[in-house]
Amino acid sequence: MEAKLAFPQDSPPLSILSAAKIAGVPLTIDPTLASGSVPTLHLSSGDFIHGVNTILRYIARAASVSSFYGQDAIQAAHVDQWLEYAPLILSGSEFEAACSFIDGYLASRTFLVGYGLSIADIVVWSNLTGTGQRWESLRKSKKYQNLVRWFNSIAVDYSDALDEVTTAYVGKRGIGKSPAPSLKEKVPGLKENISGHEIDLPGAKVGEVCVRFAPEPSGYLHIGHAKAALLNKYFAERYKGRLIVRFDDTNPSKESNEFVENVLKDIETLGVKYDVVTYTSDYFPKLMEMAESLIKQGKAYVDDTPKEQMRSERMDGVESKCRNSTVQENLLLWSEMVKGTQRGTQCCVRGKLDMQDPNKSLRDPVYYRCNPDPHHRVGSKYKVYPTYDFACPFVDALEGVTHALRSSEYHDRNAQYYRVLQDMGLQRVEIYEFSRLNMVYTVLSKRKLLWFVQNKKVEDWTDARFPTVQGIVRRGLKIEALIQFILEQGASKNLNLMEWDKLWTINKKIVDPVCGRHTAVLKDQCVLLTLTNGPEEPFVRILPRHKKYEGAGKKATTFTNRIWLEYADASVISVGEEVTLMDWGNAIIKEVKTDNGAITQLVGELHLDGSVKMTKLKLTWLADIEDLVSLSLVDFDYLINKKKLEEDDNFLDNLNPCTRREALALGDPNMRNIKQGEVIQLERKGYYRCDVPFVRSSKPVVLFAIPDGRQKSTSIVSGA
Repeated sequence: MEAKLAFPQDSPPLSILSAAKIAGVPLTIDPTLASGSVPTLHLSSGDFIHGVNTILRYIARAASVSSFYGQDAIQAAHVDQWLEYAPLILSGSEFEAACSFIDGYLASRTFLVGYGLSIADIVVWSNLTGTGQRWESLRKSKKYQNLVRWFNSIAVDYSDALDEVTTAYVGKRGIGKSPAPSLKEKVPGLKENISGHEIDLPGAKVGEVCVRFAPEPSGYLHIGHAKAALLNKYFAERYKGRLIVRFDDTNPSKESNEFVENVLKDIETLGVKYDVVTYTSDYFPKLMEMAESLIKQGKAYVDDTPKEQMRSERMDGVESKCRNSTVQENLLLWSEMVKGTQRGTQCCVRGKLDMQDPNKSLRDPVYYRCNPDPHHRVGSKYKVYPTYDFACPFVDALEGVTHALRSSEYHDRNAQYYRVLQDMGLQRVEIYEFSRLNMVYTVLSKRKLLWFVQNKKVEDWTDARFPTVQGIVRRGLKIEALIQFILEQGASKNLNLMEWDKLWTINKKIVDPVCGRHTAVLKDQCVLLTLTNGPEEPFVRILPRHKKYEGAGKKATTFTNRIWLEYADASVISVGEEVTLMDWGNAIIKEVKTDNGAITQLVGELHLDGSVKMTKLKLTWLADIEDLVSLSLVDFDYLINKKKLEEDDNFLDNLNPCTRREALALGDPNMRNIKQGEVIQLERKGYYRCDVPFVRSSKPVVLFAIPDGRQKSTSIVSGA
């Protein structure tokens, strides 16, 4: 239905104009209304619609874009919230605070509502654009990287429509140059920096990209795998393409269903949405056919050279004695391999590439090996298994992968990947490299991580000292922080050694504004303070668990004339000193009792009229009551004590002798209600994640200390 949009010339409704362009809703423009008038949409039926948000809702319902008003009633309600929020905040004095809020909100999201573009995105985008230089200066400062990533992504994806609107209206309003990039070609050739990472894929076309995340099910996903998974997710969404999760299950000696199940669990935890799950083992018959075909074509041969000798010959560029065997001889030995005979187990299949190539990966790589171990999916059906170098390019091509993302540590093997595809006669798959994520004081090799598990140096793959996704989540890391940390690095190809402190600093910014506050004192290091004028009968006050966040709920705090203080606090208090008891008021210390130099008790009196601003010491405390909760406060250290392991370093020579420390404490009674996985702050101690919640009084609540990016927890003093 044709419609005419009337609005004041000095105040064009960018959100309506942009939404209509993207939605394919034709509008006749009439910028003749008086200044201050409300935009009006006149329909050919004679009806008309007043107001920006009302018109936007009409456009959303008339749009050909399925997600424009959300996929269901709940998402539609969220869209409405953004329609109300954006113009009020983004154009007012709360502009930077709003940008900060949206930046955090977008840390783990591609769109504001659901999984597709909606008018919520258009409204916020248009309001940012409409502020001109105010937004431009923030955008260039890289202060809000998630927000900039989202903004630029929309600007590029819908550049034709948005460029037309911003060119026509933003510049004329005199509020600065249009921030929308003038990119007429969406891709290929796209060169744009979003959140610090390059977003172009060579030869990519919107709607035709297919990427794959291909973990080996020989362990749980760790932080390095998380980077690969999230980058694949990013590119699949960026180009409106497909993402395949494929298990590279070609080594039955290392793989299991346990690892498959937990990798899928970790992928879900990371918020990675995929189109299909496949297994390399699905293609074993076709892979064997291809191997046999290459043998028949003279592009592969069967070699029985001992492994060490073969390695030496490859290094020196020496051809194997088997390299010139006849096709018949090779097929005979291949049949022995397939049957898994003793003779067959002495052989492998090698590609006949180039033994003189300076790139050693092209010196006749191994394609197939014998392995008698049963496979976790197909049992003992096969006795031969393809190597990664053979199976990966083959399955990539068969599954229609257009771009294979892999870390730059495989750079020297890229030529081999392309050569194998060429010999197989399969379509080219573009390799896109990104830098491997390395963390200080950390091993990411699954072989080394397995050693820690098998030798009982950790509980299991979910141990809080492990760099696995489940391990760092158990330690208290929020997935939003991990996603933000990884996206900030982007798809850079530069090798980098990252500090954990940066990740934990991001995490603190996420948990601090919302986590509940509680109080605890170390069990064997606390001192009783008797308040001579304190309440004879205990009384309870209901206080907020977080003074600035109502959503954290309430807690009941008991006030008595006998309270526990930390020994460390008691040791610095002088007789006659006035101190502040947090959430209560001031008290004056009248007496400090000692025994052999150790403080045993304090005596004081409340001075609730005293000024909190005048005291030096602000003390946490607990009422001396029976229902205090037993706590086990656990802190962790790195598993290795060398910041960066070099190639010739043996990690066993750099093990940290003490990686877990525990201290018993007493906590306020409200901690009975803390749930497993909940993050809290113990006042003046730090942040903790509940690993074992309250079950009964005789069993302590187990809290894991969460690093805050600045310093180690001060609450743990005893070694374990």
